[in-house]
Amino acid sequence: MKHLIVYSSVTGNTKKIAEAIAQIFDEGADIFPVEAAPPADDYDFIAIGFWVDRGTADHKTQAYLRTIHGKKVALFATLGAYPDSEHAAKSMANAAALLADDNKLLGSFICQGKVASRLLEKFKDLPEGHPHAMTPEREARHREAAKHPDANDLQKAQEIFASLLTKISLVH
Repeated sequence: MKHLIVYSSVTGNTKKIAEAIAQIFDEGADIFPVEAAPPADDYDFIAIGFWVDRGTADHKTQAYLRTIHGKKVALFATLGAYPDSEHAAKSMANAAALLADDNKLLGSFICQGKVASRLLEKFKDLPEGHPHAMTPEREARHREAAKHPDANDLQKAQEIFASLLTKISLVH
């Protein structure tokens, strides 16, 4: 069985998760940034990671997700919001909706990650009342997000993907 891990990462957060997930593949896995990713055709299982952009996968990952057909897929992501938030759940659902119906989504993982500094600067310039304007609560959340992914996040990602691999091997 051939495994592929594809990720998109601006700040390195999603790349860290991808590399942690790659460690649990006994048979090995090919791992690529989305810009260099091969077509998924020759792979049985594809893990796709992205940074959340406007409530879904970033544009490069969106394009890649749309190319996948007839595969077992799992998603992983990082975002500045809390991973148990409604925004996180909607973001994962929006990304999953980009997959063709002939794929089988086996599971997902999402955790916080630091927000790109250019975005933080942009948020500071937004007027009060804007949904992304910098508030004390938002600043606190961004400080927390900057601590992630941490060792616990990496371990949890590995546990989730190890469980998915067990399911795949039982079915395959």
